[in-house]
Amino acid sequence: MPASSHSEISAIIDANEQQILKEWLEALRQGASLETGRIKEPELNTQAKGFFSHLRGALREGGLDVRSRGYETLRSFLAEVSRTRALKGYSPSETAMFVFSLKRPLFDAAAKSADASAAAQRGWEINQLIDELGLQTIESYQKVREEVILRQQSEISELSTPVVKLWDGVLALPLIGTLDSARTQVVMENLLQSIVDYGAEIAVIDITGVPTVDTLVAQHLLKTVAAARLMGADCIISGIRPQIAQTMVHLGVDLDVTTKSTLADAFAVALQRMGRTVVDVDSIAGRTAR
Repeated sequence: MPASSHSEISAIIDANEQQILKEWLEALRQGASLETGRIKEPELNTQAKGFFSHLRGALREGGLDVRSRGYETLRSFLAEVSRTRALKGYSPSETAMFVFSLKRPLFDAAAKSADASAAAQRGWEINQLIDELGLQTIESYQKVREEVILRQQSEISELSTPVVKLWDGVLALPLIGTLDSARTQVVMENLLQSIVDYGAEIAVIDITGVPTVDTLVAQHLLKTVAAARLMGADCIISGIRPQIAQTMVHLGVDLDVTTKSTLADAFAVALQRMGRTVVDVDSIAGRTAR
């Protein structure tokens, strides 16, 4: 591109600033930005004016090279706009249109400020500039969405692996959903920490909410049981349904640990191992009365 291209585009913007900004804001209002109520018009106006101001500065300092240091402030501004919109539930296309909708006002201003040949060249340069800025916006949006998804996955994983104290020295770990390597690590960490915190002797791992148990899931369970044993706690696995039992026999899986069909049965075994039992208070009261 000619060295003076950015100067000419800057001159076009300076000469038509109010008109360009007016047309751009109108295009933003007509878009889907305000329809859902996720963003208010004053905030939208502030974002548009802020972007326009940073764009003018970037053109002066960085020319048309979007990845130059002159565009650093503008890139940071776009990253924040993308972050805000990603957190508010905007789609990638809705977020990118914040930048792309500036094309038409800039094209129109370029067409009025030069002859046909020069206007075509300026239009092409403007097109490339806005496209690159739009791609920057999408990249920033995707990074934020990936961070949000990872954080949500971590939070869901932690919420779906609670450790419950059933009795002094007895913990229960109800599992819901599929066990994979990452989740097994979370399960193991939560269980081992709880064993230490409560001084537990027995941990009941309930797999009633685990849809299927294959060789891989069995391996993950064995790792958890082995880790608990190293911490001095014995394990009981409950929630073994008929379908799971058949599958494990068919696969030749040996859990090498006490298993029960229900959590109640596993809890009874845990109490028995600790030399305790559950009795009917009414029956005791009746025998005492006699």
